[in-house]
Amino acid sequence: MLVTQVSASILSADPLEFGKEIKRVENSGAEMIHFDVMDGVFVNNISYGIPLLNSMKGKTGCVMDVHLMITDPFKYIDNFSQAGADIITFHVESQSNVKETIDAIRRNGVKAAISIKPLTPAEAVYPYINDVDMVLVMTVEPGFGGQKFMDMSGKIAAIRKYADENRTSDIPLDIQVDGGIDDKTSAIVKKAGANILVSGSYLFRQEDMAEAVRKLKEEFLTDAE
Repeated sequence: MLVTQVSASILSADPLEFGKEIKRVENSGAEMIHFDVMDGVFVNNISYGIPLLNSMKGKTGCVMDVHLMITDPFKYIDNFSQAGADIITFHVESQSNVKETIDAIRRNGVKAAISIKPLTPAEAVYPYINDVDMVLVMTVEPGFGGQKFMDMSGKIAAIRKYADENRTSDIPLDIQVDGGIDDKTSAIVKKAGANILVSGSYLFRQEDMAEAVRKLKEEFLTDAE
């Protein structure tokens, strides 16, 4: 059984206090730090890049969960791998060849993941279900934090079902969700089959981040209960 994990998106952290914010994440019980990379072309925003990731290398015990929202991720796989990424996620909607990009990530000894936007169907990830460690389902349009959650539970459930029936690895597929995740919406996506929750605004605005993480991981009641 997959255990729920939390990936804290530092897009919502105070950039002048990154050191302290990372310590807050480490002490909260969140397993991952979600590192959003935007190029201003694939999405209408520009965020962090290789120098910042490299400066964090070796300074946290959290998994560095790098999400590339860029036009040509293949071009930068080696750089982000060397800068300290533990997981690299890129979009199937990007201009890079999906299989070649997955292979490049694996050559660097990094976990490979693919992501789809809200309007992209679940079927887009099916050809790669045995090539990746994780699928990220966006529950907002990528680009900006603090957006309203879009219910993608049908898509999450479809990917989980397809992976359970067609994945040849003994290791289950991780399904991550990103966008508007809080203590209410987390129950929706977990029930659908997601097990890694990216949360930014909800976590970083809490005085007690550990309590917020605990709420995200809480078991949810089924309809029968």
